[in-house]
Formats: sequence, structure tokens, C-alpha cells
Amino acid sequence: MAAYVICEPCIGTKDTACVDVCPVDCIHPRRDEPEFESTQMLYINPDECIDCGACQPACPVEAIFRDEDVPEQWQSYIELNATHYQ
Repeated sequence: MAAYVICEPCIGTKDTACVDVCPVDCIHPRRDEPEFESTQMLYINPDECIDCGACQPACPVEAIFRDEDVPEQWQSYIELNATHYQ
């Protein structure tokens, strides 16, 4: 199953517009979670993502891509998002 992936533009931005629109709460950390301040960026759990795409247009820095559409220079973020949830 496809999933969305958050890439480099999120680092240091962590705008939570994507969190607010996600219908399955698969993007973390949320602002109310203790690790929010210490985490560099937000992550999408690929096992929980339902591929609805609601997060992509909500992202103000265009950091979210379908896994098969992640630009070449950010391919490592596919694994980075998955590893965050292991």
C-alpha cells in the first residue's frame, strides 16, 4: 500500500497543518506530545497512512509526497519515516 512521506523541507518548520487534517492521526509528533520540541521534523507512519492525500495540500512548505513521487534527492526520507515508528 502506498503512503505519504514527509521530506527535508519540514526540518525546522514542523508546521502541524498536516496533523490537523489527517483523518487517521498517523503524523507525529503532535504539538501536545512531549517529543515535539526535541524532534527535527514530523513523520508519517507508513503502516497507518491510508493514502488519502489530505496532508499534501495542507503542507505550507511542500514537504509531503506520495512514496512513489518522492524526489530523487529525498529518497532516504521514505526509510526515515518508517524507521521513526520502529
